[in-house]
Amino acid sequence: MQSSLALEGSKLSNPERVLVLITKMDRGGAETMSMNYYRHFDRTKVQYDFMVNRQEPGDYEDEIKHLGGRIFRMCPMYPQYFSRYKHEFKEFLEAHPEYRIIHSNLEERSYFPLKVASKMHVPVRIAHAHNEYPGFDLKTPMRYYFKKRLPPYMTQGFSCSQSAGNWLYGKKLMQSGKISTIKNAIDLQQYQYSDTRRKSMRAMLSIPDDEFVIGNVGRFAVQKNQTFLLDVFSEIHKHHPNTSLLLVGDGDLHKELETKVKKLGLSNAVRFTGIVSDSWDFLQAMDVFVMPSLHEGLPLALVEAQASGLPCVVSDVVSSESDVTGRIEFVPLSSPLDEWSKTIMRFAVKTDEEARGLVNLSDTGFDINVEAPKLQKYYLDSVSRA
Repeated sequence: MQSSLALEGSKLSNPERVLVLITKMDRGGAETMSMNYYRHFDRTKVQYDFMVNRQEPGDYEDEIKHLGGRIFRMCPMYPQYFSRYKHEFKEFLEAHPEYRIIHSNLEERSYFPLKVASKMHVPVRIAHAHNEYPGFDLKTPMRYYFKKRLPPYMTQGFSCSQSAGNWLYGKKLMQSGKISTIKNAIDLQQYQYSDTRRKSMRAMLSIPDDEFVIGNVGRFAVQKNQTFLLDVFSEIHKHHPNTSLLLVGDGDLHKELETKVKKLGLSNAVRFTGIVSDSWDFLQAMDVFVMPSLHEGLPLALVEAQASGLPCVVSDVVSSESDVTGRIEFVPLSSPLDEWSKTIMRFAVKTDEEARGLVNLSDTGFDINVEAPKLQKYYLDSVSRA
């Protein structure tokens, strides 16, 4: 077994250890959400271990090990590996009977590990919905096949939003009481607007005080639709040259985006930061946050942007549940570029620093200091009832 699964990190101790299933511990939304909760647990009571489906290390792995967590590696969850995955996961559970809670963030693919875990009598088996996948592509038939077969093997469903839950579990199950909403909670204090931090970040990024900064935080992936954002920004920059675009993140489309920036003649107006560990500071430098995603659940980056006091312009596929400040404008993806441009530029007024500083999400369910103890209690109570 040790030949197929790489084990890293600390040895077992007294806490209830939860096995978290996720593709790779990079700085994506579900990954960052998991880390936010993990950091705020009483780790003498609940400890996370992570099973990933990639051999290369993820961004959060060093921190996980520092916090006392372990990393297990499995084969990718591609169709050609499904049979191997089930076999290896069964072997893993046989070798690790200490896991009484499995928390899967694999969307519809949670069907595979939770079915195995059910047969192995793991008492608490959680599926977690983070996204929705409207429309149709080559993966759609397989997604529907697996998600229809998932419910019998989970003891509890989590969802970041109603729309994500409706997609993975269906409306009937969402209304059954078996699905709980787990907010994409954050450390609100980190994101609180600060004029001092804003000036410092703008100085570091060489952004003039009077420049209007449009920002985006996220993976450079088809889902996040930054290619369309570049088209929108190009339209804006033609008429408003004192604007810039700040892209925080990285991903498979990085080279493609850089090439498009050059083609559009925007090299002096678009800044790529790469992956950062302090996105809250980069949000301070922005004037408006734009997210033209093709599909989402309830995006963590959008919560972070609102916590920073930013107005936001997002595509209409983003859940209305994400508007927790009343400062989000939803624009149809089908709308022409000039409609996106006009909506964004409505916010091109002098930053109301006092208003940004007054944003408070503490009563919205997004305060990690409140939400993490609730999830910790759920884990412990669910084991005691099992």
